[in-house]
Amino acid sequence: MLKNNLSEMLISFLKKYCPLFLMMSLFITSCSYFRPKPDVLFERAQKDKPYDVIIVPGVPFNGIRWDTVMKGRVLWATYLIKTGMAKNVIFSGGSVYSPYIEGKVFAKYAMALGVPKEKIFIDSLAQHSTENVYYSYHLAKKMGFKKIAVATDPFQSAKLMGFTKRKFKMKITHIPIVEDSIRKMSSVNPEIDASDIKIDDFKPITATQSWFHMFKGTLGKNIKFEKE
Repeated sequence: MLKNNLSEMLISFLKKYCPLFLMMSLFITSCSYFRPKPDVLFERAQKDKPYDVIIVPGVPFNGIRWDTVMKGRVLWATYLIKTGMAKNVIFSGGSVYSPYIEGKVFAKYAMALGVPKEKIFIDSLAQHSTENVYYSYHLAKKMGFKKIAVATDPFQSAKLMGFTKRKFKMKITHIPIVEDSIRKMSSVNPEIDASDIKIDDFKPITATQSWFHMFKGTLGKNIKFEKE
């Protein structure tokens, strides 16, 4: 039932907003071609390791198992923690398109893979990738973290590079996923119980916000930036 509802939500969303988001995606994709490759960015990032914390943006959870995108991001975060590249991780994301709090779902999977609970922090406010970075950045600052990085898939990393460079006083490094580094971990598929992080009276963002408000959110325009 949940899977059917999510499918219907996605189809409705695409029918309504596809032309606008297609244009935006084409623009962002063209810009990403000019970004350094993941292995190059990883090599650069190694020079400043370890990072106090990495920020990992969330994706919707279907209530059954992680999808390819979620799996890649969790595996990458786990790899960076276990290899000493990063000391801590902030998983970011609220219940946006599905009833499950994304940051908490990521945390459950990471702990199932052996990441210590005390190294995991959660932001459940973000609804867009720009907000993933913004709320996590300020959470990191409040905890006294100085060296911050965004660790996600290459496409999202490229999309966020301009935003992180323009909007924050402290430097935010990008460490996009290097597929070869997590290939040996790809066979792992832990099971988690997400029943305790499901929002009962959930309404998807498509039912609570206009397309224009969501579009602004994607660009970070709904954020009330704090002075640093």
